[in-house]
Amino acid sequence: MRRGRRAGVLAAAVGSAAALIGAAAPPPGDARREGLNLNAFVQQGPVAAHIVLRDGTAPRLLIAFPAGNSGVALWFAPLAAPARWTLTAPARPVTEADAQGRAMHGVRFTVRIDAPALRLRQALLTSVRVLRDYQALGTAPAMVTSPARQTGDTLRWQRDRLDGAPGYALAARVTGGRLVAPDMIRADAQGGITLDITALTGEMPLTPLPTADLLTAAANPDPAARAALGFLSYREKFLAGSWRFNTYFGRDTLLSLRLLLPALQPGAVESGLGSVLARLSPEGRVAHEEDIGEFAILDHLKQDGTRSAAPVYDYRMIDGDFLLAPVARAWLLDDPRGAARARAFLATPIDGTPAGAALVRNLRFALTRAAAFAAAPAPARLIGLQPGVPVGEWRDSNDGLGGGRYPYDVNAVLVPAALEAAAALDRAGLLAAYYQPGDAALFARAAAMAATWRDAAPPLFAVTVPAAAARAAAARFAAAQGVPAPAMAGPLRYHAIALDAAYRPVPIQNSDEGFALLFGTPDPERLAVALDTLGRPFPAGLMTGAGLLVANPAFAPPALQAKFGANAYHGMVVWSWQQALAAAGLARQRARTDLPAPLRCRLVAAETALWRAIDATRAVQSSELWSWRYADGTYAVVPFGARGKDADESNAAQLWSTVYLALHPPAAAPTCPGGASR
Repeated sequence: MRRGRRAGVLAAAVGSAAALIGAAAPPPGDARREGLNLNAFVQQGPVAAHIVLRDGTAPRLLIAFPAGNSGVALWFAPLAAPARWTLTAPARPVTEADAQGRAMHGVRFTVRIDAPALRLRQALLTSVRVLRDYQALGTAPAMVTSPARQTGDTLRWQRDRLDGAPGYALAARVTGGRLVAPDMIRADAQGGITLDITALTGEMPLTPLPTADLLTAAANPDPAARAALGFLSYREKFLAGSWRFNTYFGRDTLLSLRLLLPALQPGAVESGLGSVLARLSPEGRVAHEEDIGEFAILDHLKQDGTRSAAPVYDYRMIDGDFLLAPVARAWLLDDPRGAARARAFLATPIDGTPAGAALVRNLRFALTRAAAFAAAPAPARLIGLQPGVPVGEWRDSNDGLGGGRYPYDVNAVLVPAALEAAAALDRAGLLAAYYQPGDAALFARAAAMAATWRDAAPPLFAVTVPAAAARAAAARFAAAQGVPAPAMAGPLRYHAIALDAAYRPVPIQNSDEGFALLFGTPDPERLAVALDTLGRPFPAGLMTGAGLLVANPAFAPPALQAKFGANAYHGMVVWSWQQALAAAGLARQRARTDLPAPLRCRLVAAETALWRAIDATRAVQSSELWSWRYADGTYAVVPFGARGKDADESNAAQLWSTVYLALHPPAAAPTCPGGASR
C-alpha cells in the first residue's frame, strides 16, 4: 500500500511564506471569510495546514493538516451574542520536536475574538474524521481526548498517537484577556480576547506537487483556484477538500482528473490515476475513501483489537467502479500526451503490480457486473446501491437520492461509458498483455454490452409531466419558495434522479445530465431533455441567478420536497464542480457535427446561460457548494453552513471546484433565432 513519506528535515523554524486561498487572490498571509468561517492556508516544506475559525454564537478554532488527515480543534460554549474572529498576523509554518525529539510540523498564529468570555467545551487532537464526527454528533472516543495543562497564561494539550507514534500538540497563550481557569478566558478592557496559537502534528508530511509539475501553460491564470489546487495536490495523492476531506477520495480524484485533464502535466495525471489503481480492491472495485492515521487505528481496534495504522479503504460506493474506465480512456487514448505514454504507464509497477494489470482488474469487474442487464435488460438487473447502504454515488448524503436505489448517473451514463472505454482500450491493443484466462472473450463483448446499456437504461428513468400539471406544480412551488413562476408550454420531460426499490422513478430534476454530456453522445431527443433540464429557469428547470442547482423537487410529492430544500447538502443548492461538469459537457457536445441546426442553437442557449451563472459566482468557485436567497428580484449566493438549519458547512477548498482552471467559455457562437448566442 502506498504510504506518505516524510518531506524535509527537522529545523528549529521554517520561513514564513504561506500559500493562501482567497476569492480575489489575496497576498500571502491574508485570510478569506466565507459565511461563518475565516480560512487561512499555509503550505511550505513539510508544513501544510488549514486554519478554520468559526464565527457566530458557537465559536470554534480548528487546524486541519493533510499529513495523516489529522487536526486539532477547540470548541467553545454557546455565546449570548455572535462573535467574530480576526487573524491579527499572518500564520507561519513551524517545526518543533516533541518530548522524545521527534519532528512535529505545524503553524503559529495570533487571533482575536470580540467575545466577553470564552468557556472551553471540548478540545480534540486527533484525526480530522474524529473532528468531523464531533462537529456533527457532539461525541468523540474517550481514548483520544486529553486534558488541558495550564502554565501561567497558557493552555497546552499534547498526546501521542494511539499506537505511540508522534502525535499532536496545541498551545493557546492568552495575550489579550485573562485565563481565569483551565476552561475559562475573560476579555480584556477592550472587550475582546487575543490568543497566540501553536498547532502541530507528528503525522508523516505529504510531498507537494510544485506548480511546474502540476499545471501546464494552458491552465487559466486564476490565483485562487491555483492556490486551492496546490494545497490539495501531492505526489502521493490528491486531497478531496479542506477542512473536512483532507485525504484521498476515489470519485473526487477521478472526476477532477477528467475535468482538469487539458491543464494538468502528464506526471500529475498519472500520479492521480496511480493513486486510484493502488487502492483497488482484490476484485477491482475503486476505493471511495481511506481511513488513515489515528482513524485507521480506531478502525482496527474495533475490527481486530490491534493498534495497526494500516489504511482501511471504503468500497461502499458504486460510481467510482465505473468512473475509472472512461477517465483512463480520456488519458490513455483520447489525449495525445497520454497516448504517447500509455504503454509505459501501464507497465509501471504499483505496489508490485503493473498499472495495466490493476486497470484490467477494474475493467473485468465492470464488465462482469454489467453482464446481466446487457444479456436481458430489465430494471431488476440495473446497478443498485449495496444492500443496507443508503448512499452510493456523489449525492452521498442519506437523502441525496430521495430514497432511490438505482442512480440515474451510474446506470444511464457511467456504466455504458465504462463498457465503451473497455472496448476502446481493448481495440487499441493496450490490455491484452495483462489478461487472465477468459478475459479475451469477455472484452470482445464489451462494445455490444455498451450498446445495450446505452439504449435500454436511460428510458427507465424518463419522467413526463403533462403541460397543465407541470404549470400548476411549478407555480405552487415558485410561490412556496418566493421566486417567480416560469412560463411553461407543453409537457415537461426530465430524467429521474434514481429508481426506488420498486423500480419507480424518484421524480427529482437533477444536474446529473452533465455526466451524459461529458461521458456520452446522447441522441437528439435525449440531448434536448438534458438542455431543457439544465437551461430552463428554476423551478421549471435548474438554472438560477446564483448558479445551477443540483436538484429541483418542484414536481415531487410534498414529503420528498421537504428533503431537498436549500439547506440540504444535496438539495436546492449549487455545487461548483457540477457547473463545471455541465460546462465541459456542453463544450463537448458543441464540438459534434451530427446535430441539427435547431438543436445546436438550443445547446448554445444552454451554454450561454450556464456561463452567465458561472461568471456570476466566481467569487465562491473554489468552495464546495453554496445556497441562495431571492430578494428584490435577484438571486444571491448564500454560503452553505452559515445558517442554523444548513445540514453541514462547505469546504473552503475543494479539489473538483478547481477544475475551472481547464475550462474556457466559448469565444464565439453562431447567431440563432431568438438571440441564442454568446
